[in-house]
Order: sequence, then C-alpha cells, then structure tokens
Amino acid sequence: MVVTKPRERLQEKYLNEVCPQLREEFGYKNVMQIPRVEKIVVNIGMGEAISNAKAMESATKDLSSITGQKPVITRAKRSIAAFKLRAGMPIGCMVTLRGERMWAFLDKLVSVALPRVRDFQGVSTKAFDGRGNYSLGLREQLVFPEIEYDKIDKLRGLELTIVTTARTDEESRRLLALLGMPFRKS
Repeated sequence: MVVTKPRERLQEKYLNEVCPQLREEFGYKNVMQIPRVEKIVVNIGMGEAISNAKAMESATKDLSSITGQKPVITRAKRSIAAFKLRAGMPIGCMVTLRGERMWAFLDKLVSVALPRVRDFQGVSTKAFDGRGNYSLGLREQLVFPEIEYDKIDKLRGLELTIVTTARTDEESRRLLALLGMPFRKS
C-alpha cells in the first residue's frame, strides 16, 4: 500500500490550474519547461546584533515561529572597522524553505500576511532580478499571525526572495500572479 501525503492548497492550485494555463499562454512543448517555485529564502538582517546579543535570540525565535523551521545564523565575512564589525560576528538569520513548507508559507504570505500590511496597495512589479526571481521586503514581522504583539521586543523588517525556474521576468510575474500574488496595478 502506497501512502501519499495530502498536498498544500496552493500546490494543488499550481498543478491543476496554473500549469495548464502557463503551458497554453507561453506555448511550452515540454512539461518541464513550465516555471515553478523552487525555494523561498526568508532573511532578517540584524545590524543591532553587534551591540545587543539578546536581539539575535528574539529575531531567530520570531523567524522560526513564522516559517516553522530553525533559522541559520549568518556571520560577517570580513571586518569593517567603521561599524565595529569583526569577521565571524553574527549579523543576521535566514531560512530556506522548500517543498511542503514552502507551499504552506507562500499560501500564508499571499492570503494572510500581505493583506495585513498597513495601507497595502499591492506588491511592486519591479522587484524581479532579470532571471525570474522575485524579492520582497516587509517592514514589520507583525503581519504574520504567529507573532503576538505583546511578546516582541522591537519591530523588525524581513526580506523574502522567491526563487523560480522561470527564464524571464515576464514568465515569473505571470506564475506568481496566477498563484495569487497581489501585484500593484500600474
């Protein structure tokens, strides 16, 4: 007997609705040409960790509760005297999401977190890197429902990078739009 795991809601939508539509729009001859989301990298830069070591603990706790995965602490590659930074000092934390956690996080981002952003007009269509990857910055971690307002010590921004297999920005933009990413109307 083969046991199959239930797929995430957004993953089902991708397989049943988005793939056929992309294949028709762009005229892909092979199924493997259809762009897909490969991974999502969530990262918090912590310049204040140089002077306040406790800040790194609370940032990693916030990031692990948002993503459901333990973050990796990033360290400085070289010393910068003007910032009192030494090589090897912790300066941030990051998480790379793949598979089921990636689909669950993307679904939560699109349907719950982005609508909770203050004065939300949609995300920018200009944040593509030329190779089909999309970067997005959030000013505060409070837009995620896992973070309790009373238990945070400071508002921190976080950066998200959605890495796709799309060759062009146009293919990637269409993929994310079909997955429900609320792009700003131009």
